[in-house]
Amino acid sequence: MTASSPDQLPSSSRSARAAAFSVHIFTALGAGVALIAMMSAVRGEWAAMFGWLGLALIIDGLDGPIARHFDVGRVLPDWSGDALDFVVDFLTYVFVPAYAIAASGLLVPWTAVLLGAGIVVTSALYFADKRMKTDDNHFRGFPALWNGAAFYLFLLQPSPVIASLAMLALIVLTFVPVHVLHPVRVTRLRRLNLSLMAIWAVLAVITLIQNFAVALPITVALCAIAFYIVCGDAVIRLMRPSKS
Repeated sequence: MTASSPDQLPSSSRSARAAAFSVHIFTALGAGVALIAMMSAVRGEWAAMFGWLGLALIIDGLDGPIARHFDVGRVLPDWSGDALDFVVDFLTYVFVPAYAIAASGLLVPWTAVLLGAGIVVTSALYFADKRMKTDDNHFRGFPALWNGAAFYLFLLQPSPVIASLAMLALIVLTFVPVHVLHPVRVTRLRRLNLSLMAIWAVLAVITLIQNFAVALPITVALCAIAFYIVCGDAVIRLMRPSKS
């Protein structure tokens, strides 16, 4: 039996393939958004840059459920959604934020290029690590969320020494087996996690609209949510009664 040519495929099959490929196009749009974010960063339009990275984050959050709905992996086996997702994620979570961190003027000047390069190199290694997620969907090590790190750097604007040390610490934590919450995929306390992320998104939008000049309560709330995401699992483990 010979394989059917594309013209001989049933219309339902062609429509399924078209729908599946449109999901890949949707994911790839994140790369275009990353370019626009980079152009904003080069112009020093930091709030606009984070706005575009926020749009990329929305795309990243939606493409997975849409891909599963259209069964993209089965319909288009020759196209790797995982590889495409990694490429786009590296641009939006790592490369553009690394440039922003290095070019921000918020670090000790002689450390800026070194730390920027360190972020990109260690994150590339992290993305290649098949152990980057635990069985319960936590991230193992600091999960290359450099868009988040850059956001808080611009929000808090600590002294250059503290800023540089903080970025160095996150680079090191990339390879430390701490567990960091994935707020969407971790099932424990999912309603709380999703509620906190919704609150965070609203506060982040307000922060960008006001070009990071927000009132102290907003800053405190944003920092508290970040602490919960990064350190919540460790706190919960410490609070568990030890088995005798």
